[in-house]
Amino acid sequence: PILYSYFRSSCSWRVRIALAMKGIAYDVAPVNLLKDGGQQFSAEFKAVNPMQQVPALKIDGITLSQSLAIIHYLEDTCPNPRLLPQDPKKRAQARMIADHIVSGIQPLQNLSILKQMGEKKMEWAQNCIASGFQALEQILQHTAGRYCVGDEVSMADLCLVPQVFNAERFKVDMGPYPTITRINKALLELEAFKVSHPSQQPDTPAELRA
Repeated sequence: PILYSYFRSSCSWRVRIALAMKGIAYDVAPVNLLKDGGQQFSAEFKAVNPMQQVPALKIDGITLSQSLAIIHYLEDTCPNPRLLPQDPKKRAQARMIADHIVSGIQPLQNLSILKQMGEKKMEWAQNCIASGFQALEQILQHTAGRYCVGDEVSMADLCLVPQVFNAERFKVDMGPYPTITRINKALLELEAFKVSHPSQQPDTPAELRA
């Protein structure tokens, strides 16, 4: 498999965690979202993903984009360890939390939107994340065990950790979100989350390496 990824892309990080958890070896094809006016806009990458976004994964003779679609494929083809709970209610909760982050928080503060916000980008990102986290904190108080849904790592957790990383990058006060903070801390102790971390990637700039 070849993963088209950018070290700091939260969407790419979700997929890197899934690949690490399932023990799938892959090659990284870095796509720098800032260099050369954004390498995702090159004709070469547009042929890989017409949406001109990372991640994209070439695997088993197909090319997939959209992080959750990729994770669902990995779940279907490599079911252990599972990333969706067996219990239908918990499975729905894991998908719900993932969707809250993937649809309701992250797109509002991604690079293409922030570029349009100009000088107000920091304030905009903070407000988008804070309003999303207020809802998420409330939801997690009902679903969480050690992790987002009970005590097993699920797709929800793969979305949570990169989003908290974004929140910290944009200097969001995490004080009001003790459940999110606790779960994030527990997840960052797991090997799959460590090796996939933005500070550990082949395309991580030297000054940001851990």
